Amino acid sequence: MVCLGNICRSPLAEGIMQHLADKQGLNWEIDSAGTGDWHVGQGPDRRSVRTAGEHGIDISRQICRLFRRSDFDEFDHILAMDRSNLSNILAMARNANDANKVSLLLVDQIVPDPYHDDRQFEPVFNLIEEGCHAFIDRYK
Repeated sequence: MVCLGNICRSPLAEGIMQHLADKQGLNWEIDSAGTGDWHVGQGPDRRSVRTAGEHGIDISRQICRLFRRSDFDEFDHILAMDRSNLSNILAMARNANDANKVSLLLVDQIVPDPYHDDRQFEPVFNLIEEGCHAFIDRYK
């Protein structure tokens, strides 16, 4: 799960996907990262933590990190939250195999960044949850 700073959308996506995968007994390793390094080493945004918590998901222990080329080796799927992140990730791909692992979480639409509007965290949670359900249905 990849967004810009790894503090809002991708931590939510990591938490939601892990929660849903665990509920279905899937032994999936889920992680998140950012394409920008502003928040490396920090926890998720308090509003993401609060929103996830309201849905019974604890993301408070996540640590923000930067997306790295080795993620192509570690993960089968790399899901971007928007087209800018998608482009940044694809620019790091070493070959077609790397590039084929990358897509938007919502397939043909973006997950908007809620950072500048507190009211957007719940709608973003719902979009991500919908995308995670669809992903699980495709790949379980």
